[in-house]
Formats: sequence, C-alpha cells, structure tokens
Amino acid sequence: MDQNEKYIALVTGGTGGLGTAICKRLSKDGFHVVTSYNNAEKAEKWQAKMKSEGYDFEMYHVDVSDYGSVEAMIAQVEAKLGPIDVLVNNAGITRDGQFRKMTVENWDAVLKTNLYSVFNCTRNVINQMCDRNYGRIINISSVNGQRGQFGQANYSAAKAGMHGFTKTLAMEVARKGITVNTISPGYIATDMVMAVPEEIRNKIVAEIPIGRMGGTEEIAHLVSFLASKEASFITGANYAINGGQHVY
Repeated sequence: MDQNEKYIALVTGGTGGLGTAICKRLSKDGFHVVTSYNNAEKAEKWQAKMKSEGYDFEMYHVDVSDYGSVEAMIAQVEAKLGPIDVLVNNAGITRDGQFRKMTVENWDAVLKTNLYSVFNCTRNVINQMCDRNYGRIINISSVNGQRGQFGQANYSAAKAGMHGFTKTLAMEVARKGITVNTISPGYIATDMVMAVPEEIRNKIVAEIPIGRMGGTEEIAHLVSFLASKEASFITGANYAINGGQHVY
C-alpha cells in the first residue's frame, strides 16, 4: 500500500467511554476514523462534543447485531472513503442476571450485539483486506470472558467467544498480511463504571493488585500499537490489561 495513503479505521461503539478514547487515539495516529452509532440523539451530541475538541469523525448509523445493516453501512463507508484498513470490534452491551433467571431475550441481545457483531463486521471487510494483503482486526473482549463473572453467563460467553473467533481467523488470514488480535480489559474508569456507588467501586479496586482501575487511554494505547504496521508479527493473541486482577 502507498505509504502516503491515509488509512481508514472503523471503530464500532465509538460513542462510549472506551470507544471515544480509541477513536481519539487512532485519529492522533493519523487514521481517518469512522465510527458507528445506533442512538441518533446520543450520536449527535457526541459528534458535536468531539468537533469542539478538534476531532472530525465520520459517523454511520447501524445495528451491529444485524448482518444486513452492517453490510449496508460498510458499503456506504467504502463508497465514500475507500476500503477499511483497521477494524476495532468494540460495540457491546450488558444484560446481567443469574442464569437460572435469565430470559431468552437477554441472552440473545448480548450474544447478538457482542459476538454476532464481530462476525457481521469482520465478514464484510475481510475479503477486501485479503485482496489488498493488509489489515488489522482488533476485538475488544473482557477479563470476564477469561475468568467468568457471577450474573454474566451471556456476557462472559460472548466475550470468550470473541477470542475463539480471533484465534481461528488469525490462522486463516496470516499469509495475507492481516493480523487478528483480542484485548481483554479489566475494570476501566469509564463514566458508566464511575457511576457505580463508591462503596462497590472500592470493593472492585480492592481486588486489583495494582490498586486502581484502568484508564480508557491505556486501552486505546494498546489498540494503537496493535493497529500499527510495526505489530505485523503479532496475531491470534489475547492481551490481558487488567492491573493483575486475573493472571494465567
């Protein structure tokens, strides 16, 4: 590929706390950053805030759990900007509850948004990456996909499934100049986590050997590294970034 060409990075779930940090970091790295949204009102406010900070991100409406919606969105991106070089599968939700009380709806919602979305997005960029002999796919999993978590059978299953997907796809496309890796963050100080009552947050921090939650910028830094050309010999890996909360 032309060294002077501006590479395109698609970050799903970019309007969340972690997604925002990833979008900003990749933009600073020189990527043309595209993100997806499902909630138009939230997306409009987010985009305005980003512009006020000097970032101009392209945004496309999509339901990541629906293959046809993703197919149409990626076709739009490619028609306007060109092929996607870096895909960060970051979109995710939780619908927690003990398994014996878990509804089919809450199981389906989490599996489709957190795991099916990885298939939907990756399937629609992988052939173009193979044609160009270049690509970076980064799947954002979770420490709870590695160790399990009470009340998160759906979430843990989806996040563990992401890395199984990573390992196999990495083998299939390794000769095509495409790397596929997983990042498994622990507890990160996003607005959502910081909204949890202080007493509960203190209990969480007490279980982290490093003594604090992680920062969104720390995860974004790892994404930046794996998205770089210099990380071309790393594929099929799962990077735990959890302050020592889970080691194996």
